[in-house]
Amino acid sequence: MPLFRSFYKNVGVDLGTTNFLIYLEGRGIAVNEPTLIALNNRTGQILTIGGEAKKMLDRAPAHISLVKPLINGVISDFEMTEAIMKFFLRKISGGGLFSRYYLAAMSVPTNLTEVERKSVEDAAVSAGISKVLLVEEPIASAIGARLPIEEASANMIVDIGGGSTEVSVISVGGTVVSKSLKVAGQKLNDDIVHYIRDEFKLLIGEPTAEELKITVGSAIPTDEKLEMPVRGRDMATGLPKEIVVKSGNVRAAMQKSLKAIVEAIRELIEEAPPELVGDILKRGIYLSGGGSLLSGLDRYIEREVTVKTSVVDDPLTCVVRGLGIIIENLPKYESILSNQPKPKVINA
Repeated sequence: MPLFRSFYKNVGVDLGTTNFLIYLEGRGIAVNEPTLIALNNRTGQILTIGGEAKKMLDRAPAHISLVKPLINGVISDFEMTEAIMKFFLRKISGGGLFSRYYLAAMSVPTNLTEVERKSVEDAAVSAGISKVLLVEEPIASAIGARLPIEEASANMIVDIGGGSTEVSVISVGGTVVSKSLKVAGQKLNDDIVHYIRDEFKLLIGEPTAEELKITVGSAIPTDEKLEMPVRGRDMATGLPKEIVVKSGNVRAAMQKSLKAIVEAIRELIEEAPPELVGDILKRGIYLSGGGSLLSGLDRYIEREVTVKTSVVDDPLTCVVRGLGIIIENLPKYESILSNQPKPKVINA
């Protein structure tokens, strides 16, 4: 522990594909912004980061790129990842004495390689962190949901983020078995873009697809008549055109990806030790992450796998809240997390 430790703060960092969140020790969630950087291609200068950058999506001129430094939960651009971490850490510190931090508890996908884990640690240290504690996303999510992870019984958690979905069985403070797939919020947006293009011959951007998903999207049919006017470019004429998209259209667009998530859950239940399957049936499946907010998703999964399914409170911040609990109770969690064997990881 460095001299003047009392002058340093610990942080919890959820470095997500879609959103970047920071929990500041003693304060709570201090950052919740899109993981996005606006970059001037001519000069290499970073123009803006986070929410302001997202406003430029599909609206910026050709010389401005919108950079997503992570793909499917894995760092794809080290320099930009370091930049976004440094930017927000400085922002919450005011750029003064606390612009350097002692420890960061950081969430990572279960299936990261040692090289990819080292990349996360290096980016954090370069951004001003003295010590890094990597926490598997399912563990952080379960802690954030206040699940009894230390008990000798199973909890099944499905964390549907922006770039990937982690399906995990947790027991005695660790991940017993886990499966990660590259099907999550971003993939659902892409599905909608492609469906509208193929079915209506209309080109739309990702922001419009996301709005469709949130506004009229549903995993199961609803009694309510949901529809939304959508504007885009007609593929035949190249001119602007408006159509009306119904909830059923959006559901059809997402169907293949939703089935992939269900199949991953089924497969994991089959791979779980028999003595833990009974616990899963008793306690049910918990959904976290922004993707779990899709209307009717819990009921869809419950219907398909015949296991009670529920969405945790405030699923968008579940992981970072778990990281916050860890840094506020370090003596308890540091020993638990540092002595866990590697889980069995099922390849997608």
